[in-house]
Amino acid sequence: MAEVSSLAALQGLIDVVAKLRSPDGGCPWDLAQTPQSLIPYVIEEAYEVVDAIRSGDENAIAEELGDLLLQVVLQAQIASDYGQFTLTKVAQGIAEKLIRRHPHVFGDVQVETAEEVHQNWEQIKAEEKGETADAPQPLSRKLSRYARTLPPLIAGMKISQKAAAAGFEWKNVDGVWDKFNEELAEFKHALTHEEKARQQEELGDLLFVIINLGRWYDLDPSEALQGTNERFIQRLIKMEAAADRPLADYTLNELEHLWQQAKAQLANNT
Repeated sequence: MAEVSSLAALQGLIDVVAKLRSPDGGCPWDLAQTPQSLIPYVIEEAYEVVDAIRSGDENAIAEELGDLLLQVVLQAQIASDYGQFTLTKVAQGIAEKLIRRHPHVFGDVQVETAEEVHQNWEQIKAEEKGETADAPQPLSRKLSRYARTLPPLIAGMKISQKAAAAGFEWKNVDGVWDKFNEELAEFKHALTHEEKARQQEELGDLLFVIINLGRWYDLDPSEALQGTNERFIQRLIKMEAAADRPLADYTLNELEHLWQQAKAQLANNT
């Protein structure tokens, strides 16, 4: 197959999506989609890209990036169908933003470190939103955006970081551990004396303190939980390989033995 340019390949994708959305011979499923109906696919494809990157499989990364790119093009096509905006506006907008927020590359600003780049980025971003040193955006507005747009664990870490930077911080990590013990006690109390809604609130409070502990020790809660999920599945695979009948037929003690055996095998392989 002849090599094609990036622009030609992208135009090919745009043409395919336009055909799928065409009232004249298009796909009924694609024609039925709305920006809202595609939200689950945007989220799913983004997570699959992350999984492929973690795997290091180049072919999988390219494929999953393609699936995610499809969601971008499809959203833009639907918006164009509604007379709202086009993919051209999307691409031009992000290009202009990158140029505006990298004055050290496209302008005459001098920087020495990545931290200086980050500080400039945040300052320019604030100015774009009409913020000034005298009239900054309310902290609550910034944090509410994280709560709306990010997965809970990631949002919790972002909220914790921004709140700490604004002064909502313990003097030392001992204060965080004290808060953890306090929230743990309140959660246990809620489990035996409170209704479901209150138990849910206390569980959330406990998780938020754990996120703060992760921040104090420079640990990423999302990465930590991802690792735990993967280790659990790896151990389960070993257990199923060693079992001579369905795991549901084993006693709890037998399952614990298989679990420890699987754990030891995986530890020896590392």
